[in-house]
Amino acid sequence: MYIILAIVLFSVLIFVHELGHFAAAKLLGVRVNEFSLCMGPAIFQKTVGETTYSLRCIPIGGFCAMEGEDEQSGDPRAFTSKAPWRRVIILVAGAFMNLVTGFVILVILFSLSSGYLIKPVISGAYDGCTLLSAEGLQVGDQIYSVNGTRILLYGDVATLLRRGNGETYDLVVLRDGEKVRLDDFAMQPSQFVVNGVPKTMYGLKFTAVEKTFSAGLSTACYTAIDFVRMIQWSLQDILRGAVGIRDFSGPVGIVSLISDTGKESTSVADGMENIFYLGAFLAVNLAVMNMLPIPALDGGRVFCLLLTAIIEKITRKKLNPKYEGYVHATGMVLLLSFMAVVTISDVVKLIVS
Repeated sequence: MYIILAIVLFSVLIFVHELGHFAAAKLLGVRVNEFSLCMGPAIFQKTVGETTYSLRCIPIGGFCAMEGEDEQSGDPRAFTSKAPWRRVIILVAGAFMNLVTGFVILVILFSLSSGYLIKPVISGAYDGCTLLSAEGLQVGDQIYSVNGTRILLYGDVATLLRRGNGETYDLVVLRDGEKVRLDDFAMQPSQFVVNGVPKTMYGLKFTAVEKTFSAGLSTACYTAIDFVRMIQWSLQDILRGAVGIRDFSGPVGIVSLISDTGKESTSVADGMENIFYLGAFLAVNLAVMNMLPIPALDGGRVFCLLLTAIIEKITRKKLNPKYEGYVHATGMVLLLSFMAVVTISDVVKLIVS
């Protein structure tokens, strides 16, 4: 059940992305030749008006094929015939729809369901924790930042502590409405007993508040921002060489992760909630990654579009869009090759595990 749900969720996110391009193109007067879900040979096609709607056999990706997208076209409704601002809106619309989808899922999870939310406000400590003192942390402190990075959610505390040096941290806490600095504050995880089970942790307890719509809405906003920061940190790790090819995941790995998330949950309800939380992260991830200035991605197309507009403004000559098409075609080949390597890695990891 979880594998099927994972495939459906992944497909829905891609469908929503392409639907954003499709809707924006139609609204802004661009001719759409084909709107397809998935890739490869078509298993279903139906033409309605000027657009062919298709379902293809390889459950990866999808596309919205617009007239004149990568080549010259005499059609006045071609993509390249429209003003640059219209083309930018169309290209950004897919990522925007993914952001909206992720945010809506988060609002439902945090605002329209019962339960509690954990705030980064210290409510106490486990026996043996020495972090609370008159000179250190105190009950009621809201942890505001760690090493200069803002704490948005309770989960950020552990994340940012892990990204530190593991010994001392520059903390800022909100205490009685004022910011208090704790520079070079020593914090190291130790063994604590929680409900009879030994755990390695810092020993602090945090405040739980009942879910309300306003609290859930603010938590959904902070979580969406936090997702973007997590992607930023991951990209920084990639550029530093801190992660290798085995740390990447493609569609196979993502479906496996979603399935494992559901199966490892304590109940079906918890499993569904965890899967949709992961789905929200994937939606935001898809939006951010698609807007990177890489050829073949939406961000790469926006970058080339703006660069072309500047060049044409300076030279007062119209550039042939086929050259941009060559750039994106090359980028697509490289991207698909990388995806093939990642997919093989995902399959190997599944076999080995």
